[in-house]
Amino acid sequence: MTPGATLTARPLAVGRAAVLGSPVEHSLSPVLHRAAFAALGLDWSYDRIECDADRLPRLVAECGPEWVGFSVTMPGKFAALATATERTDRAGRVGSANTLARVDGGWIADCTDIDGAAALLTAVGADGAGSGPRGLVVGAGGTSLPMIAALADVGYTEVVVASRSWERAAGALRCAESFGLAAEWVALEPAALAGVDVDVVASTVPAKALERGVVGVLAGLAPAVADVIYDPWPTPLAAAAAERGATVAGGLTMLLAQAYRQCELFTGRPAPRAAMRDALTAATGIPL
Repeated sequence: MTPGATLTARPLAVGRAAVLGSPVEHSLSPVLHRAAFAALGLDWSYDRIECDADRLPRLVAECGPEWVGFSVTMPGKFAALATATERTDRAGRVGSANTLARVDGGWIADCTDIDGAAALLTAVGADGAGSGPRGLVVGAGGTSLPMIAALADVGYTEVVVASRSWERAAGALRCAESFGLAAEWVALEPAALAGVDVDVVASTVPAKALERGVVGVLAGLAPAVADVIYDPWPTPLAAAAAERGATVAGGLTMLLAQAYRQCELFTGRPAPRAAMRDALTAATGIPL
């Protein structure tokens, strides 16, 4: 089963799914997937389970046949990939998985965060072909990797990774090269960033991780700014970029789009997108 594969509905009268993470109490995944199951007429449950990376392999192994899948947030994404019996090619190249779905004989790992990041880029008009070939990814942690993959998916050919040190960026640069992107590193400092020429800025770091001087420079670098954060919203970067006339979108767009593919992997049916979008808007008060 790979992205784009034909879906086969699961004939389960009772199915179970959950989001795994630590902390996990504030996850919005139950809002999305409970709405999806209801819209599909499935009497299935979706829960939050506090679970760190060490506990994840045993928890998944002990699940009965009624379990159809897991959404996986930090710190379990690397463990999820290692635990799976199968993996999509893109999850393997990114090196982590935010999704485990039941397959014959075990579990398949996928990284639907790539779908979410691609939707976020599209929302700001950064589709590569129309806006240009070069993107700036702020941060080099786990969330930067699906963003890099998404840049390749939507048509970019070059990426600049901005982080505190080259050593921190090494994994992100390798990921970029695996997806066919020409990659370079720049220090996450105002003086170094000021001369960067890019078509989109995609921030993958917490809002508090960016100093005011860095925010000021990033906000004026490109006509499109995608920020994976949704709480708080707007972030200082998003607000500053919007004031300068940039097109801005935030993490709820990414969260929603990654959940569409998760739902399809869990259920074997097309995601009820309108129901999921409406549920997220109702829960957050932010129109999507």
